[in-house]
Amino acid sequence: MKTKRRFKKRDLLGWLVMLPTLILFTFYVWEPLLENVRLSMYTAKRYEIEAFNGINNYIGVIHNPDFKDAFVNTFAYTGWSLVIGFLVPILLGILLSEAVHFKNLFRVGIYFPNIVPGIATALIWTFFFTPGETGVLNILLSKIGIGSLTWLTNSKCTIPLIVATMTWKGAGSTALIYMAHISGISPDLYEAATIDGAGLMQRVRHITIPSLLPLAKTMLILQIIAVFQILYEPMMMTNGGPNGASISLMMLVYRYAYRDFNFPYAAALSVMICIILILLSGLYMKMTANKED
Repeated sequence: MKTKRRFKKRDLLGWLVMLPTLILFTFYVWEPLLENVRLSMYTAKRYEIEAFNGINNYIGVIHNPDFKDAFVNTFAYTGWSLVIGFLVPILLGILLSEAVHFKNLFRVGIYFPNIVPGIATALIWTFFFTPGETGVLNILLSKIGIGSLTWLTNSKCTIPLIVATMTWKGAGSTALIYMAHISGISPDLYEAATIDGAGLMQRVRHITIPSLLPLAKTMLILQIIAVFQILYEPMMMTNGGPNGASISLMMLVYRYAYRDFNFPYAAALSVMICIILILLSGLYMKMTANKED
């Protein structure tokens, strides 16, 4: 009985400690989220809600000519981010862990792009990818006899180039997370593998990578959620062009809200994005859980 009472007191104290955070979380996250769902089912004039509209806002969003392009492009961003940007931080984390000399210098160098503001990063790489003779990359290519390339004005290259820009900015911080996880692996495992004659690639394959799988699973979900909400990179670099080849769902939300002042449509599309992310995360968790079992 005494143990039970002490547990209850300790549990109550824990809830009291978390109470301010729970109140703030409810006020700044759940209340706006529920209000957004409510707004998506009403008509509104600017900021004033008028009449109940059911699911007509959702139907209107789907019938928008830009919705199909934005929907397909958003999944393309997510797919390219997994092809280009998912393995890069893992490789960087492994290389940092195996580095012997100048490790701190490499850490700073890899993390440095992450401290550059996102809009500044988009502007910098826009100058690099500018088509014609004024683009930085075209100037460099002209020095070795290669003609000017279209870069961001080529609809087939636009999304991969934007994803490459995102990878340049964000890979460093993720690599440090992987490196920190690798440093927590028992050195005895590496010593035993070395004694048995395992080389670097064998140690990475049989020790490092299996140890990183649980972390990689979490980082994959976070990356999908983050990339699915891509906004300012295509907005700053291409404004959704050429011909809608790089428009994203979040750009469409932005246009509804701050260009057309159609907040119910913006809310409806936001709810749709949230549902898609929940379904994708749940599907991935289900698939990986079955493999683990």
